[in-house]
Amino acid sequence: MSSNEYHFITHWQVQAALGEVVDIIGDAESLPRWWPSVYLQVRVLEPGDSNGVGRRVALYTKGWLPYTLRWSFRVTEANAPHGFTLVAEGDFVGRGIWAFKQNGECVDITYDWKIEAEKPLLKRLSFVMKPLFALNHRWAMARGEESLRLELERRHTPAAVRRSISAPPPATPSHPFRWFVYVLGFHGKGG
Repeated sequence: MSSNEYHFITHWQVQAALGEVVDIIGDAESLPRWWPSVYLQVRVLEPGDSNGVGRRVALYTKGWLPYTLRWSFRVTEANAPHGFTLVAEGDFVGRGIWAFKQNGECVDITYDWKIEAEKPLLKRLSFVMKPLFALNHRWAMARGEESLRLELERRHTPAAVRRSISAPPPATPSHPFRWFVYVLGFHGKGG
């Protein structure tokens, strides 16, 4: 594996119906609303067929570290409601496989992400920063699981009390100085 190649397998389990999880994760345009810590902008470029195959989506994303990524994906396979495969290009090149399985009252979710980092900063620094970049990915996916749980809770809560549910975790600052201040904990209100 070259220094800019990464392979991550993430497992989540949420209490929900399979169709509901598939609807949430499969709706790319809603990602900035319910997973704003990672998905800053999403735009569907091509809708694909009735199963979503061929759908092409442009993304502007970030993780915990103070850099952003521009990439797109195309759905190449769909096995509704059990998952889909996407092929990425841009700052990431590779493939991702989402798999969903109903397990009693829960849904087991697996994301298998095998990519090469092509953004020049990541590509050049991967040989020394690979553990930090991997930590960044794990942070992003943990925010995704947390955000998915909150989205499911919102969907199952009457509108009158929905405001009591926490907002999903926001994005960290993209500017290195603001990020450093954020990490040091000087991001509180007041003054």
